[in-house]
Amino acid sequence: MINVGELKRGIIIELDNQLYQIIDFQHIKMGRGSAQVRLKLRNVRSGATIERSFQATEKFQRVRLEHRNVQYLYSDGDLYHFMDTETFDQIALTKSQLGDAINYLKENITLELLSYNDEPIGVELPITVDLKVVQTEPGFKGDTATGGTKPATVETGLVVQVPLFVNQDETIRVDTRTGEYLERVG
Repeated sequence: MINVGELKRGIIIELDNQLYQIIDFQHIKMGRGSAQVRLKLRNVRSGATIERSFQATEKFQRVRLEHRNVQYLYSDGDLYHFMDTETFDQIALTKSQLGDAINYLKENITLELLSYNDEPIGVELPITVDLKVVQTEPGFKGDTATGGTKPATVETGLVVQVPLFVNQDETIRVDTRTGEYLERVG
C-alpha cells in the first residue's frame, strides 16, 4: 500500500479495478477540515484522464510492474512498434498507451517496456534524450541582455524552448520529465 505522502508523478496505482498513472497531484489544506489531495490520473489502458480528490489519510494499492528493455523500431499509423532486446519479440503499443512518451521516441532508442500480468501498458523513458533540431529561427547577437529563448522543433515534432544560440541541425539534450532544454550536445 502507498499513502498520499508517497505519491509522485509517474507512479501507477490501482483504483476501482483500473490502472491509473499519476499525471499531477496537488495537496489542498482546508481551513478547518482535513487535508486533501487532488489527483489528475491517466487510465493506462484507455488513455482517458480523470481528476479525483481523496482524503490525506487514504491509501492506494501500488502496482508492481515488470520491466524489460526494448528498442523502438517504427510507427505505423496509431501503432508504435518495439523489439525486446533479449527475445527479439515485437510488441506494438497504441498512442494512448504511450501518452507523452511519443514526443521523445526516435528510431533505435532503448527504453523500458512496462508490463502488468504480461500485458504491455507503456514505456519508461530515460531521463534525458538527445534530439536533433529540425526547425528554429536564427538567433541574432544582441537580441537580449538576459539570455532569452526561442521555440525549436526537434525531429520527433516536439517544440522545445531553447537559448538563442541554438541553431538548426544541432543536437540538444531534453529532460523527458519536464520537456525542457538542458544543453547543446556535440
